[in-house]
Amino acid sequence: MAFLKTDFYSNPVWIWLLAAAIAVAVWFVLYVVLRLVVRRLGAYAEKTPGRFDDLIVELLAKTKFLFAFVVSIYAGSLLLNLPEAAGAALHTLFVLALLAQAGYWGDGVVTFWIRRTAQRKFDEDAAAATSLTAFGFVAKVAIWVVVVLVALDNFGVNITGLIAGLGISGIAIALAVQNILGDLFASLSIIVDKPFVIGDFIIVGDLMGTVEKIGLKTTRVRSLSGEQIVFSNSDLLASRVRNYKQMYERRIAFGFGVTYDTPPDVLEGVPETVRAIVEPQPDVRFDRCHFKAFGDFSLDFETVYYILVPDYNVYMDRQQAINLGIMRAFEEQGIEFAFPTQTLYVNRLAPSEEE
Repeated sequence: MAFLKTDFYSNPVWIWLLAAAIAVAVWFVLYVVLRLVVRRLGAYAEKTPGRFDDLIVELLAKTKFLFAFVVSIYAGSLLLNLPEAAGAALHTLFVLALLAQAGYWGDGVVTFWIRRTAQRKFDEDAAAATSLTAFGFVAKVAIWVVVVLVALDNFGVNITGLIAGLGISGIAIALAVQNILGDLFASLSIIVDKPFVIGDFIIVGDLMGTVEKIGLKTTRVRSLSGEQIVFSNSDLLASRVRNYKQMYERRIAFGFGVTYDTPPDVLEGVPETVRAIVEPQPDVRFDRCHFKAFGDFSLDFETVYYILVPDYNVYMDRQQAINLGIMRAFEEQGIEFAFPTQTLYVNRLAPSEEE
């Protein structure tokens, strides 16, 4: 027992042991017990419709090991009689750990809110979901900027002078990373102006696909063949983007040719026959059908109609039905489709008298 009363660095041994026990207990509660609680709460939160319990689970899960370790050490040190410099260092370390953990918790709140809100709004307004993603990034940057500034203030740094110095050096940094900043401002322009949003089908040059993600530097598009295409945001703004999701209706013009031996009175009835086939189709508005031209080997007709929905599959279904309808109608009327042919005329000369 005398050993426990022995002074060790200005504190009895029993105080050191008690401080160590408190540190271990605090770490055990903050890290081990908290992990078990998160598992139990997570299983319970999946069964409840509310969102508050889900948020609590996510925030508790973001409690870092380093934070628990620093808090436990600081809690144990409160019992000890430490030198002023050591006590100040531990206090500063505790404040930094607390600020960093607060930053993680704030980041988690923003991430949770953005994810849940975007999921709810995506089907109603994909543009709103895209804007929420940008807002989430700005909010996270603001949180960590505040954390860093408060941490520097705790170290005794003159924040006002630092901000002024950053304003001057920021010009040089901006020149060095102008390409990255160009993509960043391009992404903000895309989010604000909304030439396309997540879920839109776009064509850029000879590349096409569905927009999956609009990031700070790149936009990612899933092509029809399955691979992911990554576009630089600045390149996208400099290109001509065709957005098929914003198309309200699709104009279709197609032609066909019949043989030259088709009688004129039969030709005259072809436009009405085509009209009778096109007009009954759902989601279709008939425009016209005309005997357009005398081709090299056919009498050419041109038909124009509109698909009233932007879905490409709907267009192909209607065009297929129209093509089959025309083939059946022409077969009943005895009209033949033309195909490339050439006629060769041979002029035989009369034999000369010498022969």
